[in-house]
Amino acid sequence: MARTSCGVISITMAAREEDGILVKTPYKKQEFTEDQLQQFMQCADPVTGPEYFMRNFFFIQHPVQGKMQYAPWEFQERLISTYHNYRYSISMMPRQTGKSTSAAGYLLWFAMFKSDSTILVAAHKYAGAQEIMQRVRYAYEACPDHIRAGATSYNKGSIEFDNGSRIVAQTTTENTGRGMSITLLYCDEFAFVRPTIAKEFWTSISPTLSTGGGAIITSTPNSDEDQFAFIWKGANKTEDSYGNETELGVNGFKAYRAYWTEHPDRDEDWAEEQRNILGIERFRREMDCEFIINDETLIAPTKLIDLEGIEPQYRTGQVRWYKRPEPNKIYVVGLDPSLGTGGDPCAIQVWEANSNVQIAEWKHNRTTIPEQVRILADICKHINETVNHPASIYYSVENNTIGEASLISIKDYGEENIQGYFLSDIGKGRSGRKGFNTTHKVKLAACAKFKNLLEQDRLKINSLSLISELKNFVAHGTSYAAKPGETDDLVMATLLVVRMMQVLQSYHGELDGQMTDHEDMSIEPMPFVAMF
Repeated sequence: MARTSCGVISITMAAREEDGILVKTPYKKQEFTEDQLQQFMQCADPVTGPEYFMRNFFFIQHPVQGKMQYAPWEFQERLISTYHNYRYSISMMPRQTGKSTSAAGYLLWFAMFKSDSTILVAAHKYAGAQEIMQRVRYAYEACPDHIRAGATSYNKGSIEFDNGSRIVAQTTTENTGRGMSITLLYCDEFAFVRPTIAKEFWTSISPTLSTGGGAIITSTPNSDEDQFAFIWKGANKTEDSYGNETELGVNGFKAYRAYWTEHPDRDEDWAEEQRNILGIERFRREMDCEFIINDETLIAPTKLIDLEGIEPQYRTGQVRWYKRPEPNKIYVVGLDPSLGTGGDPCAIQVWEANSNVQIAEWKHNRTTIPEQVRILADICKHINETVNHPASIYYSVENNTIGEASLISIKDYGEENIQGYFLSDIGKGRSGRKGFNTTHKVKLAACAKFKNLLEQDRLKINSLSLISELKNFVAHGTSYAAKPGETDDLVMATLLVVRMMQVLQSYHGELDGQMTDHEDMSIEPMPFVAMF
């Protein structure tokens, strides 16, 4: 850059037409006025540059009004400030509040005014990645020549500038960004990346960011068990070990949240219309930014949000106890077995039938079937020893396929050595066969019973792990199962317990009040009275 005698500025930039699109040709001289140079310098200011650039030279394509200059509202100004002033930021915002548009403008400024930067845009779908790049491209093409940098490469999925910076857009996968030296990462709608992929992606990309790169994550919420939720929760833990308030979360992220009420064009009439269109659950997720699950879960998403687990009161080995056993209670212990070879876990659930409260659980994927039976026996023994009084304990196993090996192990261990009664669903499986056989029809019935009891607040779940599994226990064909990559063994052991408690109603009449739900209630016909 050099000053000329005529009072204008000579800069190595020029304009050219490429495929009908106006882009800047790199490394060619172009003359600017003093005013244009002043505007350029204000855009390049490392503190106020992003705001100045976006207020004066950032254009967007409005779906109705067409090309228009970006005029950020107050909550969007705070959002841009968060992008710029914190190395790591995570923003949770309602739909259609400008989070992606604001990000596109900031990324364009970053690339043009921070030399030798590599910006990676990672979206949950290919179409999403292309949409972000389209906004960047539109803003770049609408930018005046004296502001924008020259483009050395200009494609749908990437742009490279003559200052050595580049913007690359990719779909989020386990290996996205691996091997790249990333200056700034932008993750769009990160909550909607498949959980297993999001976890592997973040594991892969974190070492790259730790060398000096920054990260911007934006999304509306989805499940509260995904990677976005995990980062969001860490960003909101803003106390040090002494209880003092900190600016950043424990994971180094700055959390930012906006509300639909901050949008000047939205009021309660708009909200009511949207509730009627979307439904209450979707509105709470998409607009109120609540972590309500989008999948067709067995348990209603609004109920899952309200479930709160607790930490165990104590442990015996790896068995987590949420409540100490008490005298004169009925306890049900259900084992969902597995091979114990590192695949699907086995699980044991322990419930107090008198109150329908979960009191303990155990889960592992490398415990052999004989050891699973021994742990079941130890649990029954612990209940008896804790209450110091003979307790009413009922135990059972699912006897499908692998369960046959459990029956053999129980026989080898000796039923007389297990303190309790071996409960069986006689008559619904093979004649005389012990345990509970689970068919497709029986599983659906157990699911329905469990759903009704839980949603009517007739069951009390204490386990955080069980709640987590329920959030991933979704419709699968004509039944329910865990999402791909997730497990449902604690859920299946709980369904076994529910079936056991239904059988126990025949032996303990006092359980009727706990196990009867609205689905079981019937209206007796009016008596017939003869009139003479």
